[in-house]
Amino acid sequence: MTTKLISCVILDLDGTLLNTDGVVDRVLKVVLSEYGKEWDGREALKIVGKTPFESAAVVVQDYGLPCSTTEFISQISPLFSHQWCNIKALPGANRLIKHLKSHGVPMALASNSPRESIEAKLSYHDGWKSSFSVIIGGDEVMTGKPSPEIFLEAARRLNVEPSSCLVIEDSPPGVTAGKAAEMEVVVVPSLPKQSHLYTAADEVISSLLDLQLEKWGLPPFEDWVEGTLPIDRWYIGGPVVKGFGRGSKVLGIPTANLSTEGYSDLLAEHPAGVYFGWAGLSARGVFKMVMSIGWNPYFNNKEKTIEPWLLHDFNEDFYGEELRLLIVGYLRPEANFPTLESLIAKIHEDRRVAERALDIPLYSSYKNDSYLRSSLD
Repeated sequence: MTTKLISCVILDLDGTLLNTDGVVDRVLKVVLSEYGKEWDGREALKIVGKTPFESAAVVVQDYGLPCSTTEFISQISPLFSHQWCNIKALPGANRLIKHLKSHGVPMALASNSPRESIEAKLSYHDGWKSSFSVIIGGDEVMTGKPSPEIFLEAARRLNVEPSSCLVIEDSPPGVTAGKAAEMEVVVVPSLPKQSHLYTAADEVISSLLDLQLEKWGLPPFEDWVEGTLPIDRWYIGGPVVKGFGRGSKVLGIPTANLSTEGYSDLLAEHPAGVYFGWAGLSARGVFKMVMSIGWNPYFNNKEKTIEPWLLHDFNEDFYGEELRLLIVGYLRPEANFPTLESLIAKIHEDRRVAERALDIPLYSSYKNDSYLRSSLD
């Protein structure tokens, strides 16, 4: 079913296309430590989606800093500028931009950041700047989001009706602005486990990988293969640790828990969801693997975890052994299930899809990756 026929897409930048959260944390930790304060991320909720000036004002006020907002901005701006080159595209961002461009769907970029910093960030991502018909910074309008002005200006410059625009955002102010502009809004929340803040959006998805463009009358992605989405491969490894024990006891599914120590930055790069690939165990060989990343809504975890399930019947535990994972594809977003039975049924379905997919040459070729075997010699 098509909700509306959309002809243009308006995208936010920070937190929507670019993974800026880590950079913000790093810079604020450094600057606040100079004032004898410690950034603990609590204010993330208050600054997400706001203009740089508003965000700086929140930090100055909440931490009782002995400087003006303008002075604080002059301290942090050079540090941010040095970090732009380190900001990675969020998963699915390149795919979305290329797809819309190849289908001739006009795109605008509308960000609360100043135009100059938008241009600087875009310069590190090949082909992005030229893909947008319109780019508007927060310093080019009278009021930033949550005012609808920046989105209405984007529609005006694209020469389209606001009602034919789809906005893709990550923050509550962005959602408010998009709805006030009478546009359709899809939100990919940059704040985990805060879904109540995003109820005004037309759709909430957990990552750009889950975007279904056909819902909005736009050309669908055509890169899914037998129920799986090939992704840029990535690696993670470490000793197997004792987890919550519920994989085996509650679910009847023996997951191997990896210690996430030292991996929080890597896990922050990847959206919560179910993935699959290959697993190498130091003394045993290479096996098919399906895994979840996230907070596991059913059990309401407090920390983002990674729980791989090696698709092989082992007759003993392998705590302490070196486990190496190569992740090659994506299956679905993390979901909350009404019953344990429905959760278990879905996990077994994930297993069937992953097992079949890993026999396709596209994925099976990775079984011989040297990373998986370097611990086997």
